[in-house]
Amino acid sequence: MSKLWGGRFTKETNKLVEQFTASIEFDQRLAIEDITGSLAHVQMLTECNVISEEDAEQIKSGLSILQRKIEDDKLDFYIEHEDIHMNIEKHLIDEIGPVGGKLHTGRSRNDQVATDMHLYLRERTIEFIDSVEAVQGALLSQASTHVETIVPGYTHLQRAQPISFAHHLLAYFWMFERDKERLKDSMKRINVLPLGAGALAGTTFPIDRERVAEILQFDSVYANSIDAVSDRDFIAEFLSIASIIMTHISRLSEELVIWSSQEFGFIELDDSFCTGSSIMPQKKNPDVPELLRAKTGRTYGNLIGLLTVLKGLPLAYNKDMQEDKEGMFDTVETLDGSLKLLAPMIETMAVNEKAMRKAVTEDYSNATDIADYLVTKGMPFREAHDIIGRVVLYAIKSQKYLLDLSIVEYKRFSPLFEEDIFDILEPEHVMNARDSHGGTATSQVKKQIEQAESKLNSSNKSPNI
Repeated sequence: MSKLWGGRFTKETNKLVEQFTASIEFDQRLAIEDITGSLAHVQMLTECNVISEEDAEQIKSGLSILQRKIEDDKLDFYIEHEDIHMNIEKHLIDEIGPVGGKLHTGRSRNDQVATDMHLYLRERTIEFIDSVEAVQGALLSQASTHVETIVPGYTHLQRAQPISFAHHLLAYFWMFERDKERLKDSMKRINVLPLGAGALAGTTFPIDRERVAEILQFDSVYANSIDAVSDRDFIAEFLSIASIIMTHISRLSEELVIWSSQEFGFIELDDSFCTGSSIMPQKKNPDVPELLRAKTGRTYGNLIGLLTVLKGLPLAYNKDMQEDKEGMFDTVETLDGSLKLLAPMIETMAVNEKAMRKAVTEDYSNATDIADYLVTKGMPFREAHDIIGRVVLYAIKSQKYLLDLSIVEYKRFSPLFEEDIFDILEPEHVMNARDSHGGTATSQVKKQIEQAESKLNSSNKSPNI
């Protein structure tokens, strides 16, 4: 079967070369985007009197037929036609005759494929903003229920200070809020139209690129035709954002795995998000968060892969750039599945408030408050810190917790201690004493929840379209 570009060649393409260089096995995902761009292109060509209205109507009709076939999964793609663009064009010519060949007037596969990927990522980015918000909604729902649930806060995975469980969950809310803002901001780069740049230098036909941008709802067109066909920054940026989102998902997943262990027992994941063991019937394995943690590596790899492809490329288009798609598709699929699993898994998890409360009464995470107590009585903090270090050491050796010590024992270390020290050391007091802006006190957490709800309610998921 002869190539649509075969006029220059005297030999058929080697079959191994054909298989090695073809991209249709993966870029057929861009079929709808390819037709969407083509419909806008042909409309512009007609308005600019480059092709006749009669030819344009035939082409539009043929493209619509192909679109329906694609949507019904009834259009076959062939490796000998290399990529989605040549496959669509060949099917169009088969459908309406030689007039189908006029569709490619004033454009190249170079600006065509770039347009397809802009269209594809624009739609996926809007969807991801929605998915991130669903995760935020699940976190906010759990947080609203557990404002006064006390849990150990950790540094170095060592118990540090008692905090509100809601406060801990909301930390992830704000991580995902930054992710959402990054996705929205990336639309400024995604929503720029490359079509009309030609192979690299523009076209001799009197086209109207701004008209195509208007039809396809792009904010602007590339100012430089070479940049238009060689730019893959918008894909690298998406892969970077996706990697950061997956980092946040992985961190949260790690905590879900730890919290659901028997050693912690802080939460229990719903049965529908866990699996069992083939040999140990008592097991309930947190497979979903474990896999979410692992899949982060795929997104990192795809980002580094694209950056490596691009780092040494001369301008403008090179065949190397065909390697931009598989990693992009893989990351889209990975991120989509991860976000869609994470939201309901968080929403349905059961929180063991008693286990959390027990944990904060059987540790020394209230020690800082003793130091603060002495500071309020006039002692320099560094001196207070030293005294409380010795109090904690004494309590550990005595196999007691700080609330178990008597006032007599406290006064051995400083005469400034009074009976009110026991009120200061209660976990609720420790938590609510941190009433600074953004702190873990109940009053501050409630304000934070209001702020988070406001963020979700005012969100504009499609900022540029």
